[in-house]
Amino acid sequence: MTRVLLAGVLVISLTGCADLNDTQERALTGAAAGAAGGALIGAISGSAGMGAAIGAGAGLVGGLLVDTSKKNEEAAYQRGVEDGQSAN
Repeated sequence: MTRVLLAGVLVISLTGCADLNDTQERALTGAAAGAAGGALIGAISGSAGMGAAIGAGAGLVGGLLVDTSKKNEEAAYQRGVEDGQSAN
């Protein structure tokens, strides 16, 4: 029974993420990874909740930095394509 309930919760939570844009996906991924890492480190040091909260914040910032980098990379690529097309 517990496995079926857990599987149902997992499916519902994943379908809620289906319509996220790239920025939201990267922020969520960073926050989740940071929370997991923070909780692990926090559990070792004695406060898993505090570690998860700090890790989630750091992961969110990291995810948003990755998003900014990817957007800049895509913009540079598009500029290069446009410059190449105008040179012909």
